[in-house]
Amino acid sequence: MTSPALIEINKIHHRCKNKHSTNCKTMYALKNKVQLIGNLGNAPEIKNLDGGKKMARFSIATSETYRNIKGEKVTDTQWHNIVAWGKVAEIAEKYLQKGSEVALEGKLVSRSYNDKAGNKKYITEVQVNEILMLGDKQRANA
Repeated sequence: MTSPALIEINKIHHRCKNKHSTNCKTMYALKNKVQLIGNLGNAPEIKNLDGGKKMARFSIATSETYRNIKGEKVTDTQWHNIVAWGKVAEIAEKYLQKGSEVALEGKLVSRSYNDKAGNKKYITEVQVNEILMLGDKQRANA
C-alpha cells in the first residue's frame, strides 16, 4: 500500500518534468534551505580574513514546548551552529549580541576536520545569507 504522502510527492515529481512549471521551480529552489528563529547563545565571534572579508560564527537556540503523556510541560531546546560571511557577518558583528532574537535563512553545510589528537570530527552548520533581528528594539539599541 502506498502512503498518501508518497502519492503526493510522485504527483509533484511528475509535474516537475515540465521545466516551466511554477511548482517545479519552487521545489528546486528549496533543495537546501533552512529557516530558524531563535536566540543567540553567545556574542558572534568575528574573524577578519585575508582580502578584508569577514566571517562571523555564533550559535542559536530554538525551543519547542509540548505536553508529555503525563500532561507535564516539556521544553526541548536545540542548538545550531551558525556561520555568516561578508556583509551578513558585518551585520552580525554590529547588531547581534548574546540573547538577541533573530530569524535566519541559509543552507546546511557539512564539513570535517582533524582535531589536535588527529581524530576526524564532523560538523554541520547553517551558512546564513539573511538575518532579521526580532525582539525588543530598546534591547537592540542598548
